[in-house]
Amino acid sequence: MPIDAAKALAAEPRSGEIAWDHKDVQLYHLGIGAGANPDKDTPATDPDELRYTLESRLHVLPSFATVAGSGAPGVISGLSLPGIEVELARVLHGGQTLTVHRPIPPKGTATSVGRIAAVYDKGKAAVLVMRTEVADAEGPLWTNDAQIFVRGEGGWGGDRGPSARLEPPVGEPDKVVERPVREDQALLYRLSGDWNPLHADPEFAKVAGFERPILHGLCTYGMTLKAVVDTLLGGDTTRVRSYATRFAGVVYPGETLRIRMWRQEDTVRVAVSAVERDDAPVLADTTVQHS
Repeated sequence: MPIDAAKALAAEPRSGEIAWDHKDVQLYHLGIGAGANPDKDTPATDPDELRYTLESRLHVLPSFATVAGSGAPGVISGLSLPGIEVELARVLHGGQTLTVHRPIPPKGTATSVGRIAAVYDKGKAAVLVMRTEVADAEGPLWTNDAQIFVRGEGGWGGDRGPSARLEPPVGEPDKVVERPVREDQALLYRLSGDWNPLHADPEFAKVAGFERPILHGLCTYGMTLKAVVDTLLGGDTTRVRSYATRFAGVVYPGETLRIRMWRQEDTVRVAVSAVERDDAPVLADTTVQHS
């Protein structure tokens, strides 16, 4: 079996130093659509967008943690850990959970510690939970859990793991916004560190079972959090405490995201779909906990 669960779980954590500055933050924000908000008449110079794109007033969207310093820590790097030998074309990002311990500064250095926190047997697939904990000299900054879905690697009789499914939100959403995905958005987003050819190479995408390259799930993840912060949290990125989602479907560059939001005390429930494909689900079981 290419995945040795016991070996993967027993492996020593990998640690390393990471660093980022305002250019990394600005590039990430541009990659998730900052400066192109269709709800604004002049988005590129709107003060609400400049907080994401202008270094003198930069606020860091917490989802930047998924790329800070070392690119996408949960998917490609997780496949090189002991006990894990799988083909990249059989891998999909199944879900992401982010816990923010303190606001992320526009410039910083920190220590990142990554390990396989769980391996689940889903029958026809395996799910790896790659945990990355990041701290600087002042203490913990964030914790990322990436759920990595590996097709054809289940069936060894292991623990199926917990269900990530939530009861659907009740009633009509409090807010609905639409966000277009540019045709070149995956090419821009990948410059933040996720070099998986699934998002750029048509031939690789076909081998993986897609008609053409798909958008990074973490790009949709970032676009969605920005929409929540901008519309329901007063644009205050520091209010986000945690953010979790399950990747329920793909997005193709050029499509439009429909983002539905429900307020629930200190939590926003979110559902995201692709407008052009009859609201095909994209993100499900999505929550943003906030102050």
